Amino acid sequence: MMKLSWMARATDAAVFERQVQFAGDIGLDVIDFHLSGMPRDPEFITKIKTMCVDAGLLIGYLGGGKFVGPLEERSMRLDVGRQDVDTAALMGAQMLRVFARYKWPDSREEQERFWGPMIEDFRAISDYAAEKGVVIGLQNHNHGSFAMNADQVLRILCDVDRPNFTYIMDTGQWQGAVGGSPRGWRDLNVDIYRDYMERVAPHTTLVRAKFYKIDNGWEEWLDYARIFKILRQNDFNGTVSIVFEGGQPPRNRVGMEECIGLAANHLRDVMALSYLYH
Repeated sequence: MMKLSWMARATDAAVFERQVQFAGDIGLDVIDFHLSGMPRDPEFITKIKTMCVDAGLLIGYLGGGKFVGPLEERSMRLDVGRQDVDTAALMGAQMLRVFARYKWPDSREEQERFWGPMIEDFRAISDYAAEKGVVIGLQNHNHGSFAMNADQVLRILCDVDRPNFTYIMDTGQWQGAVGGSPRGWRDLNVDIYRDYMERVAPHTTLVRAKFYKIDNGWEEWLDYARIFKILRQNDFNGTVSIVFEGGQPPRNRVGMEECIGLAANHLRDVMALSYLYH
């Protein structure tokens, strides 16, 4: 059975603690944490981990950084990545999320100049993570990325070729998607479900379920019934993590916590139907 999670993101310890309590209160199975802004000291990590145990929450993925960009910054990116892996291992997180975010060059020559080092560094961080028992998960992202469409995602997975290097499907951050960049615009020549999600679904081990407009009780920018049909057709049985993309009034008439609660209920409904009618 698929599990339901939420990505907690904060900049101080007190807010992180409140978010663990909130995730337990709305009956989630898992909680994910964004590493940006998270305290890394062992005392805080032990406290958060204990709170998760008390709330019956597994720790899913930790949101780490990118592994492509200026070549002279490669060693710095790897140093940060190793610190993120160490934190994931200490917390007992299942996965560390990584990005391939960097402006996609116009010329093929420039694209390949960045591509090779990116693959080498994904391999290096995967090998380091394997020693710590951590899985690395590549997340697709929108315009200005080396993983903004299915072709790029599949090529990265093939080129890296490490058993602990896997894939996180972000439902909203696709090239030409309404939730991408610029937000609210979409490419009418692209069907994100057919052109992207169906192709990467066989490789998906975790889903970041984006929510943009949920105040009426269902997500209006993305078709989650169709998404879950795709997932079930590919025997996906992992975690689906709620990622609320802001959308305060006037886009959503209610506040963040109520929107997340509505998102959880919506996902439970479509998840149940996907099992019933698969």
